[in-house]
Amino acid sequence: MALERWLLAGLSATAFVFVARGPADAKPPNILWLSIEDTGQQVEPYDPYAHTPNIAKLARDGVTFLEAYSHSPVCAPTRSGIITGMYPTAIGTHHMRSRMAPPPFVRAFPEYLRRLGYYTTNNSKTDYNFRAPLTAWDESSRNAHWKNRPDPDQPFFAVFNLGSSHEGSVRRQHASRSDEPSEAIHDAARLPLPPYYPDTPKAREAWAAYYDVVTMTDRTIGELLAELEEAGLADETLVVFWGDHGVGLARGKRWIYDSGLKIPLIMRWPGHIEPGTVRSDFVQFLDLAPTIIWAAGGTPPSHLHGRVILGESRGPEPTHLFHGRDRMDERYDMIRAVRDRRFLYLRNFESHRPWVQFMRTPSQGPIYQELARVKLEVGLGPLAAPFMRETKPYEELYDVVADPHQVFNLAADKRFRPVLEDLRLRLEAWMIAMDDKGLVPEPELYRRMFEDESSAKTAEPIVRTEQLDDAAVRIVLECPTEGASFGYRLVSPRAKVSRQGHWQLYVDGIRLEPGQSVAAVATRLGYEDSDIVTFSN
Repeated sequence: MALERWLLAGLSATAFVFVARGPADAKPPNILWLSIEDTGQQVEPYDPYAHTPNIAKLARDGVTFLEAYSHSPVCAPTRSGIITGMYPTAIGTHHMRSRMAPPPFVRAFPEYLRRLGYYTTNNSKTDYNFRAPLTAWDESSRNAHWKNRPDPDQPFFAVFNLGSSHEGSVRRQHASRSDEPSEAIHDAARLPLPPYYPDTPKAREAWAAYYDVVTMTDRTIGELLAELEEAGLADETLVVFWGDHGVGLARGKRWIYDSGLKIPLIMRWPGHIEPGTVRSDFVQFLDLAPTIIWAAGGTPPSHLHGRVILGESRGPEPTHLFHGRDRMDERYDMIRAVRDRRFLYLRNFESHRPWVQFMRTPSQGPIYQELARVKLEVGLGPLAAPFMRETKPYEELYDVVADPHQVFNLAADKRFRPVLEDLRLRLEAWMIAMDDKGLVPEPELYRRMFEDESSAKTAEPIVRTEQLDDAAVRIVLECPTEGASFGYRLVSPRAKVSRQGHWQLYVDGIRLEPGQSVAAVATRLGYEDSDIVTFSN
């Protein structure tokens, strides 16, 4: 993808531009997303030691992407990029659990699907680094389900996020295995342990506990796929399975190595994807939004940073992928990375900071604790020790083919100097093209987004009316807040309208019969929703 296109995406394009491709050859597919937290490629068919039969069957029936990556190694920036189709570093949503406002032309991509007639549901994680937009989902809750759509013939886009593999679950399973060995699913002695961990019983038990919770989560995936089969919808549904970033253990989640970035991605679409397909081209999370919009019958907006990865509109494979890490919970650190087919280059902008800064959540993890214990008591081996040092090198370079765990830093090796310099320049050019916000202090970035404090709330919709011939009126909504979308409901006259519940997406006018009333609310990403306004005919 040309840098010029990325640069254009950052310009002040404010108009809402979205068109359908026109009549599709067939009925639009249902789309089912199954996301699994804190899980790298330790699932079948990627890993022979894993036990995930339902994921394995999905792969046999569809396509497995071997070289799939996240742009971020932690959940909130990852999900911010997925839902917008844009690099968080470009739109200011790169810090973990921040509350930012993306540029006005940015939308949560399910809104595009609603414009195409889809019923969209999310069960139930959002974590976008901005408020979950009212116009993205027909329903976003623990009860959200494609079965709830009022018209059984309406195509759906349904997301199920499974948190049972989260790092917290690994801690609980580790305790369960210790208290009651019968709770174990995997044999800790048989699993290959990453070389950057100390080979101790506790580290092995924690690694096996991670495999255990992934197996448990696979059972839920089987139940969700069975629901689709029982409803007779499997053959007309595009199923997408993915892990939101890498392993939820030390040196995985939160780190820009393959252990934190390389993810499982499998798709099944009967009649469109050949069963048993395996692909090795570069794909990334930013490809999901344009791919799903295309599959639903739309044309992806040009400002998206990814490509369509299926079908006749499949875009050219990028030669390089880019990654970013910024504030994690209460600790600041800024790292950027670029990879090609053989090498991964990292730039540690705050190399004076240690690799492992204390953070409440990860520091409870059994492997973090074991790394600290072994370091103090007997000392760590040469492959584990660097991760526990008090400072980081300014640059890192790894041969990901010869060194898949990225433990041998080649940045100081003169033989690889041309590679390092090339990737360094590519990373700098990408950061400039993206207008990378990582170098802007977070309070200053927030101030720029909300310079006028009143702008943190979307302005009320302005209702314009057009008289129709039969005493009905056409309601047209406008808003002074740039980039606003609208939700509406038909309501009883003088009814008190709650903000909770289902809102229709406003697209192009609302017909209001005599005696009818409409309630409308305006919303922009990162802003508080407007007050509700009502109009009666």
